[in-house]
Formats: sequence, C-alpha cells, structure tokens
Amino acid sequence: MDDIAAEAGTSKTVIYRHFDDKAGLYRAVAARIDGRVVRNVGSALGGTGTAPGDTRDLVASTVDAYLALVESDTEVYRFVVNRPLVDLPLPDDPVGGTVDQVTDQLTGLLLASLRGNATEPSRARTWAIALVGSVRAVADDWLATPESERASRVAVVEALTDLAWHGLAPILSADEPARTR
Repeated sequence: MDDIAAEAGTSKTVIYRHFDDKAGLYRAVAARIDGRVVRNVGSALGGTGTAPGDTRDLVASTVDAYLALVESDTEVYRFVVNRPLVDLPLPDDPVGGTVDQVTDQLTGLLLASLRGNATEPSRARTWAIALVGSVRAVADDWLATPESERASRVAVVEALTDLAWHGLAPILSADEPARTR
C-alpha cells in the first residue's frame, strides 16, 4: 500500500479513506478493468453484424478485442489476474463475474450463429467456456513470454481462431464452408 500511495502521490491514509482495505482497492481496479473487458468483447460480439456465414470473423474479433486490452494495459491486467493484494478468496470476485458475462454473450451468439448440434444450449455454453478459458490462458502465457520472443497479437489471434474454427467446423451449416489457411 505504501508503494501505491507513493505512485499516486498521496498517503496511505487517503487511500484507506476511499478503500476499506487492500481487497477493496483490488476490487475497484478489477471492476474497472473487467468493465472494459465486457465492453470491448461485447462490442466485438455485437458489433460484427454476425450472420451464420460470419462465425469465424466473430471468433477472431472477440479474441482480438480481449488481447488488444491485455496488450494496451499489460501491468494492470497482470495486477487483476494475479491478485497481489488479496490474501483470501473474495465472495464477490469481479473477475469471475466478467468471465460469466462474456461466456453468456458468446453462448447466445454461438446459438444464433451455428446450426445442428450447436442449437443445444448446454453444448454451446461448453464451447463458449472453452473459448473464453483458452483465450485467457493464452493471454497469460503470451504476457509471460519475453517480448523479444513473443508472437504478434495478430499471430496469436489467428492461431486461436484457427483452433476454434476447426473445432467448430464439423457442425457448421452447409452454407458456411470451413475456411482453411
């Protein structure tokens, strides 16, 4: 807390006046970042005008929106994900709420975009959870890789999109042929 107060140019007393404890400060930062994640990914999901033929673009734009946020605020992302100020589990974990919101949005869009087996809500939700989890895991690994060895965001988006796309390809409708690269 001393370091945070020094960086903010204030005292610990002022920080504690706004936040009851370290967990309160963490929750405030996490809520702000998570709001950005939901907004950015929500825009990518909703802003694509997705028709069944655009499902691959939907996946790519969603992955890119998440990684763009991670890339733009690397240290804040690490702070939120690594939870350095929080010793115990939080009953109102903001990160879990964000994951749930993004998963719900993606589930709805998968149900609307894909046909066949994907019309089963539990299956579409499983795929949405897998997509959200894989993007988050890859983002964490991507940041842990030294910058000189790190793949570009474009390459990571392409790799994750290809993985998701080829996994979904068997259930795509006949009017949406699987694209290979």
